[in-house]
This record gives sequence, C-alpha cells and structure tokens, in this order.
Amino acid sequence: MKEVSSVLNYFNIFVPTNIVYVMSVYLEAIFEIIKTGHWITDSVSRELREYDIYEPQFNVLRILRGAQGKPVSVNTILENMVQRSSNVTRIVDKLETKGLVERTLCSYDRRKMDIIITNKGLELLKILDKKVEDFHKPMIDNLNTKELETLTQLIKKLKGI
Repeated sequence: MKEVSSVLNYFNIFVPTNIVYVMSVYLEAIFEIIKTGHWITDSVSRELREYDIYEPQFNVLRILRGAQGKPVSVNTILENMVQRSSNVTRIVDKLETKGLVERTLCSYDRRKMDIIITNKGLELLKILDKKVEDFHKPMIDNLNTKELETLTQLIKKLKGI
C-alpha cells in the first residue's frame, strides 16, 4: 500500500485511503497471478527438458494435434498460443528439425506455409501429456472443485468476460 501511495503522492494526486488500499490489494493479486503463471510455465518446461522440449514448443504441438491432421498456418498457431510469441517461426523450425512437424507451401497462398504434426510428434505428445499431467496432480488436491470453479470465475471476471 505504501508503494502505491508514494507513487500517487509523487504526482501530487490526492486519493482517498480506501482507494489506495483497494489498488494495493489489486496489484498484489495481479502480481500473484503473474508469478503463478510464470512458475507454472517454467515448471512445465523443466518437466519436459529431458525430451528437449520447452513449454512454448509443447503448446505448438498441442495446437497442431488439435487441428486433427489439417494444415495450420503460423498465424493460426500464434493466435492459439497460451503465451503469444514472436518466435513461432523459430519454434516451428526447431520442431521440424526434430521431425515432430512438417512444413509445406500453402496450397492456395504460396507466400504462406502449412504446418502439420507428424506421427513422431503425436507419439511424443502422449509422453509429454503424461509428464505435464503428473506435474499438475499434486496441485489438484490443493483446491476443491468449488474453489477451482470460483477461481476460474474470478479470473474471467477480472478479464471482463
């Protein structure tokens, strides 16, 4: 609370104490959400490291699996990523080098590339899915179903959806 108050004082803005408190609680909640998101993605990457796969690559493979064999463009992958990354092309390059995806020219627009997951990629995903599931299992017991539903509702409410 003191940090928010001092910032506001620096700009000579008078803010009632209750608003400063609400802002402080809000910022603390946002900070915890951000820290938790980074902690989860970093932890998932550590779990997948033995397969030389990191969380963004895992995310791309899951998006491609979800396309059920249909070609997907880099833009579509980018739109569906959990954490949007300007490195999608580089991620696809690395996955292609490992034989997990294939890239071909788009049949209707030669400026674009179509990307599909290979059988090798699908097989690896089965293993990776189990690793990620095992990572999440201990945390599932930390909250009951009602708490998880409330958490989801609160996050959506924060986002305005």
